Amino acid sequence: MAQTMMETRLLLLNGEQLLLVIAIPTLVLVLFSTVNVVALGSDRRVNYVLPGVLAIAVMSTAFTGQAITTGFERRYGVLKRLAATPLPRWGFIVAKTGSVVLVELVQVLLLLVIGFVLGWTPRGSFLDVALLLALGTAAFSGLGLLMAGTLRAEATLAGANLIFLLLLVGGGVVVPLDKFPAPAAAVLSLLPAGALAGGLRGVIQHGQAFPVAEAATLLAWSLLSVVAAGATFKWE
Repeated sequence: MAQTMMETRLLLLNGEQLLLVIAIPTLVLVLFSTVNVVALGSDRRVNYVLPGVLAIAVMSTAFTGQAITTGFERRYGVLKRLAATPLPRWGFIVAKTGSVVLVELVQVLLLLVIGFVLGWTPRGSFLDVALLLALGTAAFSGLGLLMAGTLRAEATLAGANLIFLLLLVGGGVVVPLDKFPAPAAAVLSLLPAGALAGGLRGVIQHGQAFPVAEAATLLAWSLLSVVAAGATFKWE
């Protein structure tokens, strides 16, 4: 718990990370909800855009921001010093994920308020949304720590930003998967970004029942990434 609060304070004091986790999702929500960039049918644009932006918030905080921060902490010897304390490796990973969850709570509340202002019509179960966000956080957090714990800081910086941009454009987050060819859409739906955005969109936009297939995909990514991160993470 002490390490979780420390990680949260460090994240909130980092202006660059705040830009990534707060400003970018907010700008995407406002821009795509008010500008006709992609044809989305007769429903209000914000009803489609909001689920994707929630997925962006999870990706930016749990994956990109966490991977880059942890990678440079490892490079500068911060993690090496933590290794000399009673904090175990699993405790560090849990603390990192805990800090991500606290920041995401602020992100989600902010985005929901902005969504209401833009005319968002709530549908579906908030419990289903919370569970999907939790699974998405676990999956992306595991992937971010996997990169940060095995790659050089510079490689993590480049790789995390590149993956974020690719998922932003081609992961079903902003552009609907049905705009892609069927074979490509089928593959993209198996990625954590596609599963998270698709599941959230089904619940929030269409009021569907809990998306079992998307949740199973996220659970599989969560288990694989967290186990791999725990097994391969290096303090230095």
